[in-house]
Amino acid sequence: MSTLKFPFETPPEGAEMIEVADGIHWIRLPLPMKLDHVNIYALEDGDGWTLIDAGMNSSKGRALWEALMAGPLQGKPIKRVILTHHHPDHVGMEGWLQSAHGAELWTTRTAWLFARMLTLDVQETWPEETLAFYRSAGMDSAFYEKRKAERPFNFSDVVAPMPLGFKRLDEGDTLQIGARAFTVRLGQGHAPDHITLWSDDVVIAGDQVIAGISSNLGVYATEPEADPVGAWFESCERLRPFAAPHHLVLPGHKLPFTGLKARLTQLINNHHSALERLKAHLVEPRTAAECFQPLFKRKIGDGEYGLALVEAIGHVNHLYQRGEVSRERRADGAFLWRNL
Repeated sequence: MSTLKFPFETPPEGAEMIEVADGIHWIRLPLPMKLDHVNIYALEDGDGWTLIDAGMNSSKGRALWEALMAGPLQGKPIKRVILTHHHPDHVGMEGWLQSAHGAELWTTRTAWLFARMLTLDVQETWPEETLAFYRSAGMDSAFYEKRKAERPFNFSDVVAPMPLGFKRLDEGDTLQIGARAFTVRLGQGHAPDHITLWSDDVVIAGDQVIAGISSNLGVYATEPEADPVGAWFESCERLRPFAAPHHLVLPGHKLPFTGLKARLTQLINNHHSALERLKAHLVEPRTAAECFQPLFKRKIGDGEYGLALVEAIGHVNHLYQRGEVSRERRADGAFLWRNL
């Protein structure tokens, strides 16, 4: 099995882009979080550009786009944005590129519905359903009280308003972008109907496959019984036969790489190992919040706590739906999970 290789070890900075394949350019935009960047790709497309994703909405981000359009993008129009999935670090400035710069949005119906619905759903206080969900996970009491006292995160804080129209993409569609034909293949688990684009030599993977980190497989109050881990396993197994040793993988974070089949196999094995550690940990009844150590094998800080918690719920849900663990409600509303 081939190992991963990283042909571009130095990422672009600021209003800079690096050509990583003929007609495909790598842009990196900043994020205000521990994972401090998102990768954007600009594809030469006739007399203009097709972008893959848009970055998180901010005045700094818009200024960087303006500098890119005036500089490396050579003043040629951005014709369309292909949105891989609805998360705010990918969709954030899409609406601005659409409304202010005339770009078309191409994405799945699911991604568009989620993104537009969430930008319109502005909440000034926490819904009781969300607080009950956090309690059911056994969220640390100090973290719970701190979060409850704060204004909820809203998509509209970091995602520009999205115009009404979009062009739908679906499994098996073929896209011509410049000289390349791409096939749309959808992944699941990290985000519903996550677009990946496959050509003869390049795979644009978004957050479905990343080197160095595993995609977050989180469960949220909107669908508390979801099994993103099972959906993600299915996607990895389904996509793996298409991977070729020469494919250059362009991910949404970290570095471009080759060795896609090896990475998919590695990710599958890593999650199976985490599930085995989790089952051993659940020989005693525990909440999802008490499952960080077997899953992540390190201490989780406050900045990572929320994402770690929703991923822990994803893993106990997977075991529960496979009939490998039981659960019961504690008096405070938290689920206690136990290995059968």
